[in-house]
Amino acid sequence: MEKKKKLFLVDDDAVFLKLLELEFLQLNEYVVETYPTGEACLVNLEHLPDVIILDYHLNGIHADAMNGMQTLDKIKGINSLIPVVMLSSQDQIEVAVDCMHHQAFDYVVKSETAFMRLQKILLAIFKYQKMEEQLNWYMERM
Repeated sequence: MEKKKKLFLVDDDAVFLKLLELEFLQLNEYVVETYPTGEACLVNLEHLPDVIILDYHLNGIHADAMNGMQTLDKIKGINSLIPVVMLSSQDQIEVAVDCMHHQAFDYVVKSETAFMRLQKILLAIFKYQKMEEQLNWYMERM
């Protein structure tokens, strides 16, 4: 049996964060850690998340808190291999493009279909990682 993947969910909207956590826990495929700030996420990167789902706006509670883009840049500076999926209530292509320029794996707009999109993205991430592992395994033997 494959071990459960570890997800970090980072959002300053406590209700949305709890709903997302419950949705993922119901799948029984993930270990979930939730954080209300980018700072709290960064402090816990040593827990080695497989994927981070990160809110674009993170300074709703504390005006001086890091926003999602600053958090994304710091995560990538610490470990560029952790896939980060950005979440935002903004449905603007400029925001999505900016996130991708900062090495986000994908961008999801918060909506009633966000959870289904996130599930598909996670499956794609894990499938890609598995193919990369297999390719590396074969390349080492050549």
